[in-house]
Amino acid sequence: MSAIVFLVFFVCLVLAVPIAMCMGFATILPGLLDPKFAGNLEVVVRSMLKGVDTMSILAIPLFMLSGAIMATGGLSKRLFDVFALFIGRFRGGMPCAVVVTCLFYGAISGSGPATCAAVGTMCIPVLTTLGYKKIFAAALVATAAGLGVIIPPSIPYISFGLVTDTSVGDLFTAGIFPGCLIALWLMIYVVIYCTVKGEDREKIEANHRSLRERGVLRVLRYGFFSLLTPVIILGGIYSGIVTPTEAACVSVFYAVFVCLFLYRSITFKDLWGFFKDAVRSYAPLGMSLCLARAFVQILALLKAPQQLSDWLSTTFTSKYLFLLVLLVILFLLGMVLDVGPANTILGPMLIAFTGNMGISPVHLGIIMTCALAIGFVTPPFGMNLFVAAPMVKENPMTIGKEAYPLIGFYMIALMMITFIPPISLGLL
Repeated sequence: MSAIVFLVFFVCLVLAVPIAMCMGFATILPGLLDPKFAGNLEVVVRSMLKGVDTMSILAIPLFMLSGAIMATGGLSKRLFDVFALFIGRFRGGMPCAVVVTCLFYGAISGSGPATCAAVGTMCIPVLTTLGYKKIFAAALVATAAGLGVIIPPSIPYISFGLVTDTSVGDLFTAGIFPGCLIALWLMIYVVIYCTVKGEDREKIEANHRSLRERGVLRVLRYGFFSLLTPVIILGGIYSGIVTPTEAACVSVFYAVFVCLFLYRSITFKDLWGFFKDAVRSYAPLGMSLCLARAFVQILALLKAPQQLSDWLSTTFTSKYLFLLVLLVILFLLGMVLDVGPANTILGPMLIAFTGNMGISPVHLGIIMTCALAIGFVTPPFGMNLFVAAPMVKENPMTIGKEAYPLIGFYMIALMMITFIPPISLGLL
């Protein structure tokens, strides 16, 4: 029966059925095939309600809301100016400033596509004006924007924590060093690329002079509240002052206060639109989360996790071989599944086996999120490719090909994160 359920689920995915509907149909299928099955419709509905009956789930729409407000409020431009001022003069400095901007903006939005849209809209025109190829600029932003789901606060961390009963706060803490490490390796590639391909130093120097002429203190003051955003959100969580859900609420009030009263980049009339967009964005994700909880419950009744654990135990005796195969599977799944749904489906099934192998649930969540995040830029369904492509009027697959070297350096960081647990767990 388990094999039939998974077969139906993946057939629906291949037929481009929405992920929530795929899980929904696969969840009720055993009850339809066998009326005596314990997981009847009543059990499915109770599991769905249990999946969303938690305060932690409120963090997702709240972070979505604050991210949308800050994106419209122009925080990405202020962040980029600060980083460009300090590192823009060096070899590969301007593209590196883009990577650092994505890293910081990821700590605001918690979303890969949102980071790609906000940073790309502003940074890609700047890079092309300075002489960089537009395809390179788009590929860089699309790849670096994947940091939006790795650096905390991250929506996939929240969904993974909800379905596996893992501390969201621990996942947030564990995600800091992996996000910074991936950003570092992306910047190493950027420096190599700019050294080999060359740069228009005259334009870069002129751009840097224009920033300095504005005044260092003025640029810092201009971007101060943008830089302060992740400090307030993450500092509040790590100091124990607020929970992740409370931090999400704080981020909304902070975003409204900064963008409405300090930067004056939005108006009161805009707020209602932000609220509606946040609900629209969260609705399919919320449905996916509650159906994922029901799907996992049905799989448990079918003893699918136990069967998977038994098969893995007989197939893999080495933890390192298992992790290597897991990375390959996650890389392939990332091409067709978004990070959040993949985490909610696979996490509960793998958690028992990986625990027996001595792999921390927090480390597993970091590995899965980092590996699946590559899917944002892997053809044919890389979401960030489709976000960045219209900005340069190119085919998404063309940008995907340009991103292959960036993905290669990303994989170096991913291997380090996977096989050196202290990178993730050192702060816990």
